Amino acid sequence: MASTAPLRPRARPAHTQGSTRCAYTPDGSKLVTVGSNNTIRLYKTGFDGEPINIDDCQEQNVSVDASNEFFVVGSEDGTVSLYSIPNATFEKFLLRCSLPIRDVALSPDSKWCAVASDELTVKLVRTDDNTQIRHLNEHNKPTKHLAFDAKGTTATLSCSDGVVYVYSLTSEEPELINKIDGVIGALDTESEISSKIAWHPDGRAFAVPTPTRDIQVVSKNDWEKQRVFSNGHNGDVTALAWSPNGAILASAGKDKKILLWETKTQSIIARLDYANVIDISWHPKDNLVSFTNSDGEVYIHPDFVPEQFASLLKLGKQPAPFIHDPLSETSAIARRPLETKPPPVRQRRDSAGSYDSLMDGALPEDADFVEDDDGAGYVMNGNGKRVHDELDIYGEPVSKRPHIEPEYHEAFQPGSTPWRGNRKYLCLNLIGFVWTVDQDGHNTVTVEFYDHEFHRDFHFTDTFLYDKACLTENGALFSCPPKDDTPATIFYRPHETWTNRTDWRTQLPKGEAVLAMSLSDSFVTVTTTANYVRVYTLFGIPYRVYRPKSTPMVTCASWRDYVWTIGNGPVGADGHTRLLYTIENVKRDEICQNEDTVALPEGATLKSIFFSDNGDPCIYDSTGTLLTLLHWRQPSKASWIPLLDTKLLPRLASGRKTETYFPIAVADSKFHCIILKGGDQYPYFPRPLLSEFDFSIPLTSEPPKPKKKSNPDAMDEDGASEPEDDDEESETRKLEQQYLLKGIAAAQLQDLVESSSSGGGSSAQRSGLARLELEIDKTLLQFLAVECREGEDRGMRALELVRLMRDRTGRMVEMAGKVAERYGRTVLGEKIREVGEQRVGGMDDDDDDF
Repeated sequence: MASTAPLRPRARPAHTQGSTRCAYTPDGSKLVTVGSNNTIRLYKTGFDGEPINIDDCQEQNVSVDASNEFFVVGSEDGTVSLYSIPNATFEKFLLRCSLPIRDVALSPDSKWCAVASDELTVKLVRTDDNTQIRHLNEHNKPTKHLAFDAKGTTATLSCSDGVVYVYSLTSEEPELINKIDGVIGALDTESEISSKIAWHPDGRAFAVPTPTRDIQVVSKNDWEKQRVFSNGHNGDVTALAWSPNGAILASAGKDKKILLWETKTQSIIARLDYANVIDISWHPKDNLVSFTNSDGEVYIHPDFVPEQFASLLKLGKQPAPFIHDPLSETSAIARRPLETKPPPVRQRRDSAGSYDSLMDGALPEDADFVEDDDGAGYVMNGNGKRVHDELDIYGEPVSKRPHIEPEYHEAFQPGSTPWRGNRKYLCLNLIGFVWTVDQDGHNTVTVEFYDHEFHRDFHFTDTFLYDKACLTENGALFSCPPKDDTPATIFYRPHETWTNRTDWRTQLPKGEAVLAMSLSDSFVTVTTTANYVRVYTLFGIPYRVYRPKSTPMVTCASWRDYVWTIGNGPVGADGHTRLLYTIENVKRDEICQNEDTVALPEGATLKSIFFSDNGDPCIYDSTGTLLTLLHWRQPSKASWIPLLDTKLLPRLASGRKTETYFPIAVADSKFHCIILKGGDQYPYFPRPLLSEFDFSIPLTSEPPKPKKKSNPDAMDEDGASEPEDDDEESETRKLEQQYLLKGIAAAQLQDLVESSSSGGGSSAQRSGLARLELEIDKTLLQFLAVECREGEDRGMRALELVRLMRDRTGRMVEMAGKVAERYGRTVLGEKIREVGEQRVGGMDDDDDDF
């Protein structure tokens, strides 16, 4: 319920009628006010007498910002002036513009001053050296308001075209990183209506007035709309400011009201009647607020927040109001801190019970005749005792060394994205996609499929607030986190059924949350915060519950009867845990790989895991590399093989394009993903199209394409045409890739054939393996032809290609001999015939030489 303030402060006629602005110094000792006359006033906090006046100033001052040592003032005559606070004097002109100044802002360290004017360029000028100027000029309309974020790495501009422009200041040249449209209205730079950006003290979001007289919060990580302070003002907003800890937002409007909002609930806690207020400034420590109006008056309001809500100002820094705050999400790696016992108290010398008191004191000085010249450590210390062995190089006991907390890998759900605004993808794969929209109190979940001939899209109202989902051709799986006394719930909905009951729901033990889950044709797998792996059948029958050795859990995936789990393992030298994985066949109760290491480079993180369409495990890491697991069905024989390094894609070879990729699946020997541009880490709405890339094992960097010559018949210095050399090299690289990739595919299919229940695999699998081996030999034949064209000096390399052929009937070797004869390589042809004779005679085995 809203409250009113008990006392009303008096209006102080500080300036003549017109725009009047105010600002507190960061330490709160002074309040600076500027206005339309040529006087600046300095009010001392806690002193109710006359302020200090600075008469040596410009007229029509429209903006002010202060540090502890100086303050800057912008005027309509185009000048920005710097004044000393201790001396209360004008020091210098910081900048001159050809058009009126509209806003100034100091960076958090007060080293830079941002200046907005009716010019199209915003200038950043160094306060201690005004010859250093940086320009923000990628917007095309004048700027009305500007602000730095809490770290000073970002500048946000509210322009007269109704767009918020965001610049990054981390590099030498400011860079436009985003445009936020549809939040503020198009306003004239002289208008009293505000579109001022007020950064929340935690630095993760800012608030800005909207044309609908509301105040919208926008997050910094994705520049999406978050909570909104609505239904407060009946007139346009003219000023707003956060309290120092971010717990309260103050706003003023044309409706002659100042409203106090509680940040956490976005509710009004006080209404104050003050007309024409155009600027608000909070004292950095006390319950004290100053504000100015367009009549040239200044109000210094003690006990601004009513007594029943004053405790909000005493809280620590409060979080910005997000729809789904990343800080409040269930921590996937929550662990109790290790209990450290204090070191035992050592007895003082000569105290009762100490060694020296029992032995009549320490040894006399002349008894210390031993020199530790060999560093053996037997020299006595000052107390006549031998130095303790367990001391570090600084002489401190080992027990006093600082304890390093391990860095755990965060848990994640493959194929999902975090909340962005009020939307989130719960699942993205080749079957379809699942997304949810927060509707304040409930969610709306939509499931869409790519193939509408077999499945029909559906959506439903979600009162459980599901935050994870899996989608297969058989059904959809959902889970929601625990809340208050309601435990976490797992919900499965099949696409088709021949009974009336179409779905099932089960609850986890109280306090246990879902970290990740997967859905296969046979089982539902769930990993939880209690470090359990729970396996259910497709219709809710608990099949297995076990605790893996590597915890906390990170993620999981499944395919048919195989379950793949990943967890945090031992801590490495860099303080980060090593990820360990286990793959098992839960139906046969067979472990394929047990607590083996996930091959990640130092500092890299896991982005996604999934099984390919053929059932081979694949991972995608933060370096942009796709890897598959070879020989994973054979215990202790698995190895990670890179299939694609996205940083080496030909589309990135020029270096002019910057993009990342969100992994979706591996199918049809291609990597399916979503291309992300503009620094995005996750896809957003509208749903982007899927892209696919052929596998390319990282053998060499893609060379940049050479510039075209003006004369196509021109030769290089050696007399050879460059394009022909490039074609030869390109063909060689292509054949190398084909040989390696087909070899990997053959090895995966061979593993599948050997692991089948029949022992020899199906006839289709055996014939497929034979075709793959034939294609490998054909690739080697093409490779042989390229080597033969290169000349006789490539003979040994060509013969090595023949030895790599897999055909044991001799037909492929015979064809290789014909290729050599065609290019006139007689000696090579004889060598190839010898290889063929050895192979037919069974003498080509690897062990024959021993």
